[in-house]
Amino acid sequence: MIADSIELVCRGHLFDAVVCLVGCDKTIPGAAMAVLRLDLPALVLYGGSIMPGRFEGRDVTIVDVFEAVGAHTAGKIPLQTLHAIEDVACPGAGACGGQFTANTMAMAVELLGLGPVGYGSIPATDPRKDDATREMGKLVVDLLKRDVRPRSIVTRASFDNSIAGVAATGGSTNAVLHLLSLAREAGIPLQLEDFDRVSARTPLIASLKPGGEFTAVDLHRAGGVPLVAQRLIEANRFDGDAFTADGTPWRAHEGRETPNQPVVRTAANPFKATGGLCILRGSLAPGGAVVKMAGHERPRHRGPARVFDREEDAFAAVRDGQIKAGDVVVIRYEGPRGGPGMREMLGVTAALVGQGLGESVALVTDGRFSGATRGLMLGHVSPEAAAGGPIAAVREGDTISIDVDARKVDLEITARQLQERMRDFKPPAPRYRTGVFAKYAALVSSAEEGAITSPNKEQ
Repeated sequence: MIADSIELVCRGHLFDAVVCLVGCDKTIPGAAMAVLRLDLPALVLYGGSIMPGRFEGRDVTIVDVFEAVGAHTAGKIPLQTLHAIEDVACPGAGACGGQFTANTMAMAVELLGLGPVGYGSIPATDPRKDDATREMGKLVVDLLKRDVRPRSIVTRASFDNSIAGVAATGGSTNAVLHLLSLAREAGIPLQLEDFDRVSARTPLIASLKPGGEFTAVDLHRAGGVPLVAQRLIEANRFDGDAFTADGTPWRAHEGRETPNQPVVRTAANPFKATGGLCILRGSLAPGGAVVKMAGHERPRHRGPARVFDREEDAFAAVRDGQIKAGDVVVIRYEGPRGGPGMREMLGVTAALVGQGLGESVALVTDGRFSGATRGLMLGHVSPEAAAGGPIAAVREGDTISIDVDARKVDLEITARQLQERMRDFKPPAPRYRTGVFAKYAALVSSAEEGAITSPNKEQ
């Protein structure tokens, strides 16, 4: 919807060049899709991160509020503590303050060459944002004069660089979905396995929330995205000849590191040897599933399925204490077609963590996760339930096994049992029969293809 709207405005007004102002999770990839589709000289300018709040001497973000909800329902904190965290977590303007989806995608777009170097990490309320934005006005006019267009900037190497940046910083799993869709807009081949391949060779060099210690503002103070790119170039994990938004190569942009900063390490001394994105397949997800292993998540889990056909029902079960250690929470019919639109499960995942179940429960869904999600949480299960994927066959109490090291997620029933269960499968009635949601559900592709709605699914 965002990409289509921008495309219509730009084509309707016959713009010569375009600046897209973006502020949060969906506007960033939506604008990037549009400028790749239009191929006009363009810049995507991110409004910037919110400043962190302070609670009992530590930085807090929106995820602390969600986890506090779970802690309160479990009786671990009183209501007044929840209120106190809520009151301070969001002290001003800006997108959510960790390496959640907004900051992940701002970094991804900058590394692709659609956002200007060093601009996105400037916090929303930092006075330097104004001067930097004026400079971007000059830059977009210069791009127009030189006829520098997005498709002349963005290459396959750009996508590998973007994936590496996400993996190196423990970024959001939503980057998988959005980068797949961006690659299709650019006409560049990109597959799920490319995320696993690049992540496996990329060290985790930044300790950012939710899996790490620091906020997006801390990353900016340490040296920002240019410092991350520089570290990866030094380690030969990033193509320094790929272009930035102004048409110059990345290796020409040296990051300015703050002395003794603790946020970004070198590749020789990483927080973790490999990046956070893993692609799993198996009998439950033959088309693939995505998990982020950016913190200290356990790599294996095997337990009974607790099955829910909508996010709200799963949250109610968590809230009411019905989920126990060892369970595998399954939330289905929340995929691109079933949702419709792949709703994200932050309320459920944060409540599980807040109740102290983050290290003992797994979650599997054909929907998405917030970039603030942490724990053993598998999303983007393909094919989705609404399309007749195996996740639709899961029954309460079935055993599900997850082995991240082996890249496997399996429903432990026989192939014959699966076939018998799916023989008479009929998806639930669509949640919307008319209007934009019905149109979207009828056109959308699977998550493994980027959940795009193009009539030519390969473009």
